[in-house]
Amino acid sequence: MEASLTKPDFETVTQELLKKMDAYWRAANYLSVGQIYLYDNALLREPLLLSHIKPIVVGHWGTTPGQNFIYVHLNRIIKKYDLNMFYVSGPGHGGPALVANTYLEGSYSEIYPNISEDEAGMKKLFTQFSFPGGISSHVAPTTPGSIHEGGELGYSLSHAFGAVFDNPDLIVACIVGDGEAETGPLATAWHSNKFLDPVTDGVVLPILHLNGYKISNPTLLARIEHGELEQFFKGCGWKPYFVEGDDPGTMHQLMADILDQAAQDIRTYQTNARNNADPTRPRWPMIVLRSPKGWTGPKVVDGLQVEGTFRSHQVPLLVDEEHPNNVKQLEKWMKSYHAEELFDKDGKLIAELKALAPTGERRMGTNPHTNGGLLLKELLMPNFRDFGLKVPSPGAIMGQDTMVLGKFLKEVIKLNPVNFRLFGPDETLSNLLGAVFEESNRQWDAAMLPNDEFLAPTGRILDAQLSEHQCEGWLEGYLLTGRHGIFNSYEAFIRIVDSMFSQHAKWLKVTQELPWRRPIASLNYLLASHVWQQDHNGFTHQDPGFLDHVINKKADVVRVYLPPDANCLLSVMDHCLRSRHYVNVVVAGKHALPQWLDIEAADKHCTEGIGIWQWASNDQNTEPDVVMASCGDTVTLELLAAVSILRNHLPELKIRVVNVVDLMKLQSSSEHPHGLSDTDYDSMFTRDKHIIFNFHGYPWLLHRISYRRTNKNLHVRGYKEEGTITTPFDLRVQNEIDRFHLVIDVIDRLPRLGSKGDYLKQQLKDKLIEHKHYVNRYGKDMPEILNWKWNINP
Repeated sequence: MEASLTKPDFETVTQELLKKMDAYWRAANYLSVGQIYLYDNALLREPLLLSHIKPIVVGHWGTTPGQNFIYVHLNRIIKKYDLNMFYVSGPGHGGPALVANTYLEGSYSEIYPNISEDEAGMKKLFTQFSFPGGISSHVAPTTPGSIHEGGELGYSLSHAFGAVFDNPDLIVACIVGDGEAETGPLATAWHSNKFLDPVTDGVVLPILHLNGYKISNPTLLARIEHGELEQFFKGCGWKPYFVEGDDPGTMHQLMADILDQAAQDIRTYQTNARNNADPTRPRWPMIVLRSPKGWTGPKVVDGLQVEGTFRSHQVPLLVDEEHPNNVKQLEKWMKSYHAEELFDKDGKLIAELKALAPTGERRMGTNPHTNGGLLLKELLMPNFRDFGLKVPSPGAIMGQDTMVLGKFLKEVIKLNPVNFRLFGPDETLSNLLGAVFEESNRQWDAAMLPNDEFLAPTGRILDAQLSEHQCEGWLEGYLLTGRHGIFNSYEAFIRIVDSMFSQHAKWLKVTQELPWRRPIASLNYLLASHVWQQDHNGFTHQDPGFLDHVINKKADVVRVYLPPDANCLLSVMDHCLRSRHYVNVVVAGKHALPQWLDIEAADKHCTEGIGIWQWASNDQNTEPDVVMASCGDTVTLELLAAVSILRNHLPELKIRVVNVVDLMKLQSSSEHPHGLSDTDYDSMFTRDKHIIFNFHGYPWLLHRISYRRTNKNLHVRGYKEEGTITTPFDLRVQNEIDRFHLVIDVIDRLPRLGSKGDYLKQQLKDKLIEHKHYVNRYGKDMPEILNWKWNINP
């Protein structure tokens, strides 16, 4: 392969330095191969035997030598320009490279003293890799200097941009795999450069690692013409530089020249922007590194080409009892790096090579931004009580919950101008959080037209790209580097980031077990425009299943809240913004609904997470005949309307009303730290009375989390995948969570109500039939049926 680039007009490094850098690269490659294969004989100071090799060899070699190459070159420019830089590894399973390089620079042994910088430590380093009780084959939370879990592809560039928002001196070198580049999230993430403020934000330096293959197929970007690839990146607003070839000596010189050029570009653009207050979007540099997959590895194995093909993707050389003859080939491969020239008699990297790495916090493995809890500052929080609605009595006033919250978030933004951001896929206004635009614009660095609203090069709100993946990735990167934020989304479409949520939850779970990883701010979801409000969008906008997905994760990581009104929403969000190291999911409505609790009562209720609403109940000082419970705003309205009907028409019926804010309260305390004890659960729901539960989401979710409870008389009504373009009340009728069906459910469960109950049930059934005819004829809800609502004077 010919090497090529447009060469800068200056020489960057001496041949002596390049020779040392090549030696450092060989050391990283040697350590990488050792991690994949060796169990013993780390420095090959005796002939390699099959017994020195792991019985099960697991790992990925293909991307590793290229990433080792990049790392040593980044080390050089960090030292030359005193850069504040860290490394995001996007290609799948590049773990050997990052572990090897953090070991060489010393950061790995500082965090894990048992993995010492000597022969014994090297043996432990090799043994732990992809080994039971050891470390992952990809870049994981256990890897120093990492904010990006390398197991799932597509999010590296979004994480990198999230990290540099509000970090003006930070550069994130983001290595993008060419297989990863084919994913949807990564493909759209190239446009993140339109949201970067050159005055107040840092810079992402993408390095596309173009090694040509995925697991068994070629990659698209490697199989298009050079000109087409260059046009693609120019079209995305980048200034691409190309480093292409396979001869190590030539490639070292080319890479060094290009990185110097990129560093000069970044410095020039930032100096102009900051000295002249010029927010004009620069064409930031990016690099395309085209090198062979499995570079420097075995060229041919069993007669088949390996280096430069898909065969080098994972383990390029099988060495086991079925392939004993490959022991010699592995030994030859590892000895080609000449470890005896790189490590001293004790197994430590020789001093002249050690000197190539930065020191202290300039090492990419110890950059404080990669352990965001070290930099985390408390939010300055307004008193949420100052934003509460005045509620003279339950149900006396109407309110729009997220509109009230927007005024609170406006003040949060005002008090925290550099470490809090609001993210969303063009839904902030739709979710009625518009008050935030009174304090801040949307950050946007593309063209602007006179009719645009709230767009500016600087802003605290990132909601101008319609990509849930981008919002999630940006926020995760922002949180992982020590800041705070909220992701607001339509409830149905948060499902787009199911997998991203899963990866972040796994990160939180693992880092809880790493004492050196400091807790970060919680990932907060605000899900509005929810399933019960889609009267004009219809069936496509109805899906409460994110709740089911979330509760599958570790109980010490996830929290789910469904506040019934605006004051409860304020209390819940204040709590979530103050919390650490959780994923908090908050579901709230935006349409006008009755308001139930004043601000003090709401705060007390939310602090408990669950409670008996005595003002709606009539079982005081006695055992109830039935427990009626709700979780969610709209379903609470329907439940209380049903309670009103029952109390007016069947006043002898003793009803206990329970409202749940914290969904995890229903789970056993043995399963979740928020869960009620069995004693407390029984005292609230009784041990044997019927429980009619009106739930925001899919009914079976409640059955799942409460299955351990003594009282099995649980009857849940919730969303059942019924909906179309219809009226709000008719949607509830279709899913049978409306007030009439709830009353009928109670009557069916309590046959002792006799003829009086049967008469009321028939009345309600007739009314439902009449209402359906009315909706089909007039396209709106029948006014009379809506009068059958909450009307109890507490």
